[in-house]
Amino acid sequence: MIRLPFSDSREIKDAVGKAAGVVAAGGVVLIPTESHYGLGVDPRQPEAVEKIIALKGRPEGLALPVVCSDWDQVESLVNVPDPHRFKLARIWPAALTVVAGRRRPVAASSTETLAVRIPDHDGLRALLYRVGPLTATSANRHGEPPNPTVESALDSLLGAPDLVLDAGDLAGGSVSTIMDLSSEEAREIRSGPVLWDEPFDLEDWVLQEG
Repeated sequence: MIRLPFSDSREIKDAVGKAAGVVAAGGVVLIPTESHYGLGVDPRQPEAVEKIIALKGRPEGLALPVVCSDWDQVESLVNVPDPHRFKLARIWPAALTVVAGRRRPVAASSTETLAVRIPDHDGLRALLYRVGPLTATSANRHGEPPNPTVESALDSLLGAPDLVLDAGDLAGGSVSTIMDLSSEEAREIRSGPVLWDEPFDLEDWVLQEG
């Protein structure tokens, strides 16, 4: 197992190249998110996904969430219905995961939908921009709480990831809000730090953006 610092811009730049090689080879990377550490692999690689399932002791068949650097990566994986796009564009990046219809099969999900988000973590988005979308299931044994420190994550897992990106102690707290956007009517699956139904003025938002 290799452990690299992942806090300032120089450390992130140095670590991204190493992480790209690990991911391309089907390895597992311990990654920081907004609140807790996660396990990142190429969501398209079945053998890499199986490694995460083994590390977590996770039952087979449960889908893994995926994080993306930007909308281009999101739309390469899922189809977000038009009624939800304005609101999502206003909210992301944030601790908001959305479930939407897959555009094509991926090993991270055996169903017709996939959970995705653009995370509110600059270093992680820089990594994703280089290596592409990654899984981001929490780095813990199945059934245990998520971990905001590298040490607690490693202690919880049933093995070691190939690479650890150490961003120090993370914020912890609530895990991401999950919304089902696979149809035109949004449905909350899990409450969290981001409120989907918070009102906003669409006209003011358009003026700010443009």
